[in-house]
Amino acid sequence: MSTPPDSPSFAPLYLQIKALLEKSLEAREWRPGEAIPSEIDLAGRYGVSQGTVRKAIDALAADNLVVRRQGKGTFVATHTEERSSLFRFLRIRSNEGGDVAPVSRLIDVRRAKAGAEVAKLLALKAGDPVLVLRRVLEYLGEPVVLDEITLPAALFRGLTKARYDAYRGSMYSFFESQFGVRMLKAQERLRAVAADAATAEILGTTPGTPLLSVDRVTLTYGDRPVEVRRGLCATHAYHYLNELY
Repeated sequence: MSTPPDSPSFAPLYLQIKALLEKSLEAREWRPGEAIPSEIDLAGRYGVSQGTVRKAIDALAADNLVVRRQGKGTFVATHTEERSSLFRFLRIRSNEGGDVAPVSRLIDVRRAKAGAEVAKLLALKAGDPVLVLRRVLEYLGEPVVLDEITLPAALFRGLTKARYDAYRGSMYSFFESQFGVRMLKAQERLRAVAADAATAEILGTTPGTPLLSVDRVTLTYGDRPVEVRRGLCATHAYHYLNELY
């Protein structure tokens, strides 16, 4: 096999195949939830050994881009059906233990222009159009997280509160199924802040109450930033869980 375009010649062959498969995933050659071709078929397509393809697919699975299913094949990972996908990005847990799926309530959606900081984080130009969403995550009927989510408007044309409210599923599955934007990984920063009056009213607490602020930049294929999010979390009965391997 000749070196694939845009691949460094020193990259191991399986990583070159992984890069080509990622391009096919990004181009939605195989849509979320669909099976990708067999290892034998992919080996023939790229002119490499089946073992090289297997190693490339293992690397994709490690990056949560595909899911192997015993006896069925390999499928494009999707936010729409995997409970584990929800908790991979949602790190807030009850102090009582166990995973509790929150209810997402969208407060509003507004159009805005990207300020310098947001533009830098989203690889946009200052003044480019963005969408700003505010939503509350309620756990067992209690408001716990207030999110402010900023998205590039060009990628989410037609996103309205009514459209989101009509959808049944997580926000990331909404982005994936309705706009073709799959959230793959995120970078987060955590710090303590005091609740201002508006946030305190929404979360049912008092101004000055300590909150956990989680600032997230979420990336899609090619490490392209597609979401800036600030979550303000009431931690009197909840905590942020991170698992290190």
